[in-house]
Amino acid sequence: MYIHQDINDVQHQYFRKPQHVSKKEAIRLFLWNPKSQEIFGRTGTSWAKIGIFYTVFYGVLAALVAVCMWVFLQTLDPRIPKWQLHESLIGTNPGLGFRPLPPEDNVESTLIWYRGTNKENFEVWTNALDEFLLPYKTPGSISGRGQNIYNCDYGQEPPRGQVCDVDIKSWAPCVQENFYNYHRSAPCIFLKLNKIFGWVPHFFNDSSNLPSGMPKDLKDFINTTAIREPHTLNTIWVSCEGENPADLENIGPIKYYPRRGFPGFYYPYENSEGYLSPLVAVHFERPVRGIIINVECKAWAKNIHHDRADRIGSVHFELMID
Repeated sequence: MYIHQDINDVQHQYFRKPQHVSKKEAIRLFLWNPKSQEIFGRTGTSWAKIGIFYTVFYGVLAALVAVCMWVFLQTLDPRIPKWQLHESLIGTNPGLGFRPLPPEDNVESTLIWYRGTNKENFEVWTNALDEFLLPYKTPGSISGRGQNIYNCDYGQEPPRGQVCDVDIKSWAPCVQENFYNYHRSAPCIFLKLNKIFGWVPHFFNDSSNLPSGMPKDLKDFINTTAIREPHTLNTIWVSCEGENPADLENIGPIKYYPRRGFPGFYYPYENSEGYLSPLVAVHFERPVRGIIINVECKAWAKNIHHDRADRIGSVHFELMID
């Protein structure tokens, strides 16, 4: 009897029509209900429990992330990459780059195009070279540069922790004071080999065992070097030529400064403080004007492979001088 009455009371309470309040009053009661002492629908004790729970939860989570990060960082060296050469995404085949690059608003282009008689026009390119070569001209502009420079030479490699100097005076006539020869419609293009930590070049230093695909003028140069300066054969050689028969006719004579390649004493790259990549200045002495010339430059070592489609071991750009 009593149980039945209790059930009726519960049902009566459950199905009782809620008290009608205006929308404004409902919002006010949600923000603060003085009768139940609730804020946003919860009592102060309830909010305190929720605050304590989330404070502890996120505190433990942050501590766990910090511990995992600390353990992870113990396995890394700030100067030595964990994955190197074959194990890395970069791999073991360095790419070749060129400077100056076209302006950022035309970043996909590889065309160097200017008027040699218009200073304002060719200054776009010479200013880009000035910016690129600034670390080479101002040793203190990069960390450690100027404090651990060593005057390297063939047979005189740098001691551990020191880096080889790059002599900018050896690039003449491809120097800032001469506008890199752009004003004479005979521009200089700078080549650099991309850095791969720990990569050691295998040189073509045997003039009797050169690859068949190597340009004849480079083979002749290596043969002459083997006779006159055999101690300089440990070099990553460089060749630049027209990509197609018409380009070969229009490109004109080419000279390389300070030498035709990257000296072996700059390698391996070990991320030493103040290290700067060696550069080769390619001087196009008399390119035909008013026509686009497709140029392909390659780096030559036994462990540098070439693929024109993927631009592996080589670089392509176009040259046009009005």
